[in-house]
Amino acid sequence: MTNPLLEDWQTEFTLPPFDRITDDHFAPAFETAMANGSAAFAAIAENPEPPSFTNTIEAMELADAALDRVAGVFFNLASTDSNPAREALQRDLSQKLSAYASEITSNTALFARVQALWEGRDGLELDPEQARVLELYHRMFVRAGAALEGEDAARMTAIKARLASLGTQFAQNVLAEEREWMMPVSEDALAGLPGFLADAAREAGRERGQDGAVITLNRSLIVPFLEHCPDRDLRRRAYVAWVSRGENGGETDNRAAVKEILELRAERAALLGYDSFAYYKLEPEMARTPEAVRDLLMAVWDPARAAAERDAAVLEAMLHADGHDGPLEPWDWRYYADKRRRAEHDLDDSAIKPYLGLEAMIAAAFDCAHRLFGLEFRPLDVPLHHRDARAWEVTRDGRHMAVFVADYFARSSKRSGAWCSAFRSQRKLGEARRAVVLNVCNFAKGDPALLSWDDARTLFHEFGHALHHILSDVTHGFVSGTSVARDFVELPSQLYEHWLTVPEVLRTHARHVETGEPMPPEMLERLLAAQNFDQGFATVEYVASALVDLEFHAGPPPADPMQRQAEVLEGIGLPRAIRMRHATPHFLHVFAGDGYSSGYYSYMWSEVMDADAFAAFTEAGDPFDAAMAQRLEECVLAAGGSEEPEALYTRFRGRMPGVEALLRGRGLAA
Repeated sequence: MTNPLLEDWQTEFTLPPFDRITDDHFAPAFETAMANGSAAFAAIAENPEPPSFTNTIEAMELADAALDRVAGVFFNLASTDSNPAREALQRDLSQKLSAYASEITSNTALFARVQALWEGRDGLELDPEQARVLELYHRMFVRAGAALEGEDAARMTAIKARLASLGTQFAQNVLAEEREWMMPVSEDALAGLPGFLADAAREAGRERGQDGAVITLNRSLIVPFLEHCPDRDLRRRAYVAWVSRGENGGETDNRAAVKEILELRAERAALLGYDSFAYYKLEPEMARTPEAVRDLLMAVWDPARAAAERDAAVLEAMLHADGHDGPLEPWDWRYYADKRRRAEHDLDDSAIKPYLGLEAMIAAAFDCAHRLFGLEFRPLDVPLHHRDARAWEVTRDGRHMAVFVADYFARSSKRSGAWCSAFRSQRKLGEARRAVVLNVCNFAKGDPALLSWDDARTLFHEFGHALHHILSDVTHGFVSGTSVARDFVELPSQLYEHWLTVPEVLRTHARHVETGEPMPPEMLERLLAAQNFDQGFATVEYVASALVDLEFHAGPPPADPMQRQAEVLEGIGLPRAIRMRHATPHFLHVFAGDGYSSGYYSYMWSEVMDADAFAAFTEAGDPFDAAMAQRLEECVLAAGGSEEPEALYTRFRGRMPGVEALLRGRGLAA
């Protein structure tokens, strides 16, 4: 039987043939692709010719082609449209793919070739990108344990396999709890909510097969519910469910998994000679050390906490004025903060949202990309991974640049949050190819779909990541697009958010979904003036999560992670009415894989740069300054990971920035 995953795809832009792929195709495709990859890596290792950059590094770059294609389809499907078959296969694959990777990095003959090239690199006459790729391959092998021997090497392989399995299970447990929990809301209760929120709750009920409206744990639904629901008990029930994901007992409880993950990470770092997992993880990042991360976070913490405590006093007074005794609780904060915002800035979501229709915000993101980088977007009618997904061909001056796929709406089969990934990354090596990049969000579905201001920022944020793929212009896939240091990868995404706040962008695109009228000037002015409203809260909940992540990994693994979390939060003086943005048992960034472990600080590290980078456009006198946009593309977006991030940023801006721009941007400067 022909397996479409293993064919040469004769589709437009060689997109995956989603209309022909079934779940039964994945397991045999992975088996074949891994077997082919193993044979290709073995042939490289056994090559009798002396190692060269071409026959070793570039050969490895191309050895995984089939596996890259199959994995690109499967893992994007598993995260956006999960089902029992895909979840079972994902659990099985976590072990097999870990073993496959360990087989490569523990191949002594292969590592010997890489080591020989590294030691003789001065005589290889490599161009700068090749030199960087060699450095990264050598680093990858060493950090994977290629230099370990005997029992240490075997233990490293076992640790990585177990971590892969635990990470998969952690993510699936969170998804299961998000999928299963819902809170029915009566029509009487809906009457007290804005129309857009009541409609979204009814749509969520239909999506869940319910007779009436429900509140789910989707952020785009539960956050506005917490902001607008006048019933304090309903707010409490929804909030407690939201922050308790992963710690409700039973098979989906993640607390035991967290403890084991932290222990295994510490052991992995010790095998490689590091004092802690944080030192191991941060060594290749811009921050380098946990001390540097802690310094940044604490520089922001004190002014943020002071602002949050001032705000808490105001909100608690509002709570008491409503006839409620006792202290302000976490399920009260968003409700009273929204009431305060309406009173002080005359901003009401029900009035703003009709001007932030999804279609208008997509058009705004595309328009900014056109004005900055000359990109154009043509809708495509092609089979995709889900009926809600959409695709566009991206071109510049008639040249194909990429395919952009977007999957915007929440559903029970989709992992929560928002992210950018790729079905295929750009490269010139071998058969040159352009990216097929995917943005995933979890917006509430509506007719038409309306976004909050936070939703619109999320759309721009993820599209900034997409531009990193779309504009990538490197030879080697190993350094393509977002293949950069974790604390640099958020620079393009957070920087792109700034263009949403450019008044002329909103004047052009923020139009009422029914009348087509532009947002009234006075509303636009109030919206932009309130950008830093409640910034103390937002900064505190983020920094609290980042500090807990750091302290989990900066020393010995805690005997009780939940107790350690409580100790860290008490030590920094977390205001009682604010919780971590992501409590440990559902902290997907940190425990669903190694991606942001010891690295949740990365958003703030990148924010130091994004505030400074947008200032470059401000100083040029035009947010769409052509020369500045060209520099940004050449120095950051097109370059991928082809150089150290400090070198790339310094080439763009002339120097590295300090934390002052971030504090000013958040309204926290003294």
